[in-house]
Amino acid sequence: MGRGGQPKDRQDGPERKCIATGEVQPKHGLIRFVIGPEDQIAPDLAEKLPGRGIWVSADRAALDKATQKRLFSRAAKQAVTVPEGLTDHVETLLAARVVNLISLARKGGGAVCGYEKVKSKLAGDEAQVLIQASDGSERGKSKLSTPYRGDFIGWLTAAELGQAFGRQTVIHAALDAGGLSKRVVEDAARLKGLRVSDGEMARRKGK
Repeated sequence: MGRGGQPKDRQDGPERKCIATGEVQPKHGLIRFVIGPEDQIAPDLAEKLPGRGIWVSADRAALDKATQKRLFSRAAKQAVTVPEGLTDHVETLLAARVVNLISLARKGGGAVCGYEKVKSKLAGDEAQVLIQASDGSERGKSKLSTPYRGDFIGWLTAAELGQAFGRQTVIHAALDAGGLSKRVVEDAARLKGLRVSDGEMARRKGK
């Protein structure tokens, strides 16, 4: 994805219609929900749970609208219960999913962290994805550039990136091409749509 956060060259594949916007788009740009026990709406990020899927754009405004306007019940054609704070809950789940995928990529040898290691990967055209912490120094981050025809992720915090690499904090990371990179990029793009601004993230962290 470019610095705008949209995955590059991901226009193929199955499409679904968002119940909030009415737009039809590739599945990787939406979040699937199913009706769980006691008719409660549940997110299905892995898209493996049984039942008819209900799709919402990976966008905070769209998900808030679906919740507030009772669009889940309309789409399900029955009364359903929407958990309180659903949008924030989905954001948390997506962040954890992205962190876990990066961790798996690291364990498989496809991810590195640290300024010098990332710089070396970029210089050798080995990196496909540049990841930088949203709360890292802008001056330091500006010294590294997104790989040519590669992707950029910049909305995970230093603490979240640290979890992926078994450290307290991480500012710079890179993923090699192939492996889990595509899944990381697509889930990170969905997370970006739900993630609040960096300023709001800092305010929450300071509470």
